[in-house]
Amino acid sequence: MSSYKNILFYLKLWLPVFFWCYVIYFFSNIPNLKIEQLGIFDLLLRKLAHFTEFCVLSILLLRALLGYNRDKFQINKRILFWNIFLCIVYAITDEYHQYFVPGRITALKDILIDTCGIFCGSYLYIKILLNRSKEQS
Repeated sequence: MSSYKNILFYLKLWLPVFFWCYVIYFFSNIPNLKIEQLGIFDLLLRKLAHFTEFCVLSILLLRALLGYNRDKFQINKRILFWNIFLCIVYAITDEYHQYFVPGRITALKDILIDTCGIFCGSYLYIKILLNRSKEQS
């Protein structure tokens, strides 16, 4: 495989991960992110956003980590561990970052919600891969 194709291959794997990390950072950097008129729906919307952001990050990162085996996507515990670990570390640093943003707070429950999204994203992506491999068999 040529060097150019190699670079493109890795860009296709990792660019979405880094872009999504930036999206999470961007939204975490918005001060006083609260819509008072929505009441309880504001809280639900923000918590759903936490879950969704990290669900997507988990899918993208798992896709990138699994992409190194070009012949077929093989799921193993080591790759799954690193996916979950790195996503949780990013969730923790995201909450730490919010500590310095005016009107934002750091909350352990947000990290737990992020972690639920991470596990859900990993599960969904693995299910998709397993279904694809069954269809190809």
